[in-house]
Amino acid sequence: MTTNLQFPITLKLILSSLASLLVITLFFITSTKFSPSSFQPASDKTIQISNSSTGTKEQSPESVSCSKIPPSLTDALIHYAASNTTPQQTLSEISVTKKVLEKTSPCNFLVFGLGHDSLMWASLNHGGRTIFLDEDESWISKIAGKFPSLESYHVRYDTKVRDAAAVLSAARDSEECRTGVSMDLRASKCELALKGLPEVVYETEWDLIMVDAPTGFHEDAPGRMSAIYTAGMMARNRKRGETTAVFVHDVDRTVEDEFSMAFLCRDYMMEQQGRLRHFTVPSHRKYNISGGRFCP
Repeated sequence: MTTNLQFPITLKLILSSLASLLVITLFFITSTKFSPSSFQPASDKTIQISNSSTGTKEQSPESVSCSKIPPSLTDALIHYAASNTTPQQTLSEISVTKKVLEKTSPCNFLVFGLGHDSLMWASLNHGGRTIFLDEDESWISKIAGKFPSLESYHVRYDTKVRDAAAVLSAARDSEECRTGVSMDLRASKCELALKGLPEVVYETEWDLIMVDAPTGFHEDAPGRMSAIYTAGMMARNRKRGETTAVFVHDVDRTVEDEFSMAFLCRDYMMEQQGRLRHFTVPSHRKYNISGGRFCP
């Protein structure tokens, strides 16, 4: 009898186990398909992203990606968060250039001067090319060691602030300085033209130029006469693009005031905020301006 009953009992256990497994499986499928979350509308699966300039956007989870902050921006955040040294320009002055960079960056940005605000300018032009020119080799080495991502070059100046008035008078009357409007600066005979800059400076079409150097607060300093003149000629010589934004800082001083008006032109000045002037200088090649005139 024991032998005869073993098979039916084993079969019964197998069938019972299969039935139980089937019930559990059906329960799991049912609960998944008809859970409260399955009745959520499709729009609830989107992520709301608020943007003050474009309104509210909806993006699916699949379209949202995360990426690391670029090293240059990381350096800037850490530097300014931990530094007690503020940039040379005030907030209102910085905002003038920032507004232009918001519209133009990433772009080509040339800065005469390497200072406490250099990391900020490079970061505001993230993705573009920002080059800094400075007269102090030891300072360039120090900054390069601290922020190797900044691109900077040494420049030598032959002028002195004490000679500024005579230099300005001579340049205004000089045919060589006026013909620089339509010729390569490297071949210019004007004494104000900077002819020893790195090749990349001459070969690049600059969208923005900032003149905040060289030193100009004492009589023996080189002054910004050549930097302002060269910036104006670079803007006029552009082969592409209609205008170049040129900024001059410290216009409360005589040299910066008089030279910016003479070579960047009052009619090209867009605004002045504090000690900063913003000029928009047109390409004389683009507009076919001739006659060797600096200003309209």
